[in-house]
Amino acid sequence: MFEKLSEYLDNELDNLTCADIEKHAGECISCKVCLETLKRTVEVCKNMESRTVPASFTARLKDILSDPPLPGSRRPRPRS
Repeated sequence: MFEKLSEYLDNELDNLTCADIEKHAGECISCKVCLETLKRTVEVCKNMESRTVPASFTARLKDILSDPPLPGSRRPRPRS
């Protein structure tokens, strides 16, 4: 169920799947809390003020994402 929650909130699921999620969330407090937390998070993100990212940050991020990581590392490759 967890993997379908975003699709559920975005109204991208069929009625049967939505009904299954609603039934489960009504019976499972952990999933109900998870669903409500995700709903609130989405609302906070929708209402956030948009800010411009500095060009230097954008360039650095593009560099990091375009370079493959070092073998066995989760860190970005250092700049040359």
